[in-house]
Amino acid sequence: MKVILTKDLENVGKAGALVDVKPGFGRNYLLPRQLAMPATAKNIRQLEHEKSGILARAARQRTSMDAMAKKISAIQLKFTRKVGEQDKLFGSVTSKDVHDRLVEQGYEIDRKQIHLPEPLKTIGDHEVEVKLHPDVTAKLKVAIAAEQ
Repeated sequence: MKVILTKDLENVGKAGALVDVKPGFGRNYLLPRQLAMPATAKNIRQLEHEKSGILARAARQRTSMDAMAKKISAIQLKFTRKVGEQDKLFGSVTSKDVHDRLVEQGYEIDRKQIHLPEPLKTIGDHEVEVKLHPDVTAKLKVAIAAEQ
């Protein structure tokens, strides 16, 4: 089944691309969520007409994400947690904790954009990846200290 993507999808393609997907995936997932539209002759002509606008929007979005990545890379989040033996935390610092702290500071990002392979369970400085855009990733500094 041929469809035209309306949004960037990882492992499928970028917005505006004409891709061939399995019929069930297109019919049951992409089309109902308006992530794609059927590749009819009319839609293909319309896509060619709107392609420059789509590319300009994508370029603006990328530049704004680059600026946001620079801001996020410059900040450092500090957490204090109770510590047991060998500097191990009681509990952990998760992506939800990092997301909540970023939202408090005024950064509008989705929790799914924070890539933390496993929760942070030791004190010290850590780096957390924040994937803002398929091409833009920021490194966020997280410091965890022992609670007094």
